[in-house]
This record gives sequence, structure tokens and C-alpha cells, in this order.
Amino acid sequence: MRRGGSWPRRGRTRHDGRREILSTDRLRLRTATLDDAPFFLALLNDPGFLAQIGDRGARTLDDARRMLAEGPITMQRARGHSSYVVTLRACGTPIGTCGLIKRDTLPGVDLGYAFLEAHRGQGYAFEAASAVLALAPTLGLPRVLAITTPGNAASNGLLGKLGMRFERFMHLVPGDNGVNLYSIDFNPAG
Repeated sequence: MRRGGSWPRRGRTRHDGRREILSTDRLRLRTATLDDAPFFLALLNDPGFLAQIGDRGARTLDDARRMLAEGPITMQRARGHSSYVVTLRACGTPIGTCGLIKRDTLPGVDLGYAFLEAHRGQGYAFEAASAVLALAPTLGLPRVLAITTPGNAASNGLLGKLGMRFERFMHLVPGDNGVNLYSIDFNPAG
């Protein structure tokens, strides 16, 4: 089933190492590079990110570069998927991240996304996440998970709109505040 936008295109790598993963009517999702450090630093310190996802301790461009190198860049090379930089198709401005992440604390790959405050509430998260979920089966992923903080009404609603179902409340590590776990299963024949 096709979910929002065009089918993923692979293999288009620019001279700067960025590779477009997929595009939608308004967005492009591409791999991250170290050149994304200023954007990534701003996103990691966005008040909404800090409140709903948590403080990752990134305070400098060097911190952001290290986190990009150890996170999405390494994951993309090792697994063939990661958290992608979401840009506006019309101008290339980075506005958020969305992708498929493998965390040590979850039993499968999960959908993760975050957008800068100025770009929330415009349907970009739904558009990007729909396209990423359409990509998952082509990567051999029959199931995708997602987690949210219980009080994150916007993300809890978005996951439902994407067709994900609430499974349970769980703790990622002992003593944390806990998260809602969602999942979606894909028909391997469809």
C-alpha cells in the first residue's frame, strides 16, 4: 500500500555524500552528513524536543557532529536505514528528522520523528512518517514500532492516524518514566 507521496528512490547520492531516500509532495528525506550539525544542534535543543524526547546533552557543534556520526550516519551504513533529515522540497531547508531507528532498548525497529517548532502543526510529520512506513516493507521490515511519552497527545494521535496500534505502557530502562509502545504490521504479500 502506498502511503503519501512518491515511492522511495534509492541510489541518488550527491557529491556532498547526501543521498535522497524518498520524497513526497512537499518534502524530501535524505541521509544525514556532518554538515547537518548546525541544524541537528538546533533540533536537539528545541524546547519541544527537550520536553517530549529528552535532553541529549548536545551543546556544541562538535557534540552534534559526534552524535550524527555515532547515530544516523553509522546506522545508515550498518543497517541501510536510519533517521533521515527532512527538508522542504521547494527550497531544501531542513525542518526535522524522520526515519527507522534500531534502539538497544526495543525488540524491533521503530519510527522516530522530530520537527522544529516552526514546522509543527502543518502535516509534515504525518507526510514524512507515512512515506517512511511505506519504505519499511521494501527494507524487509514486516513490523515497525514507535514510542511516545504518555502525555504527548500530538504524537499519540499521529501514530493512531498512521494506523499504528497501542500495545502497552512500558519502561525502556528500569526507573525511567515509561513510554507508550505502538506497532504496525505489514502484509508481506502486499
